[in-house]
Amino acid sequence: MIGIILYFNRLKEDKEMSIALIKNNFLEASQLLDQFINNENNFQKIKDAAEIMVKSVNNGGKIISCGNGGSMSDAMHFAEELTGRFRENRKAIAAISISDSSHISCVGNDYGYDEIFARYIDALGKKEDVLLAISTSGNSKNVLRAAIQAKERGMTIIGLTGKDGGELAGICDVEIRVSHNGYSDRVQEIHIKIIHSLIHCIEENL
Repeated sequence: MIGIILYFNRLKEDKEMSIALIKNNFLEASQLLDQFINNENNFQKIKDAAEIMVKSVNNGGKIISCGNGGSMSDAMHFAEELTGRFRENRKAIAAISISDSSHISCVGNDYGYDEIFARYIDALGKKEDVLLAISTSGNSKNVLRAAIQAKERGMTIIGLTGKDGGELAGICDVEIRVSHNGYSDRVQEIHIKIIHSLIHCIEENL
């Protein structure tokens, strides 16, 4: 009987611990979002980035996006909302994420993983285009190589970064930074809000 009571008490404790963990995730996210909101310069940077993207598309350019892991998913999400639809019916907008698995495996095998994004830009990038480079550390080597290649081709570079911006901060024309030194998931949660704001501005102004 005592064993059964201890078992159910343990179950109750585990449930309470899980709820605390989940609640803490939301509290951390809320605190970081408040911190981002309280810096008015962040909104100016998002506006500047959106205006650059609108100008690029109006001038016959396109927006190329790239990132690793969760940031690649964000890059893909950004592009598909533009080529498809975000909120309103309108013409398709020229955007593409560097996420073709055959390209990535080919270049990774032949030239190394650091070159997977840069090689794509070397093939398809032009000066009228914009690169959206996403890195929660700002130091992803393949994203940095992509930014350098884009710069060489005369493209404009928008960076979504975290922490202190890393090396990417010094290459971007506009850097939008989520200043957080913890785990990258918190940064990515703000990045997707920035991405949705960029898409919304683009859609409303084209």
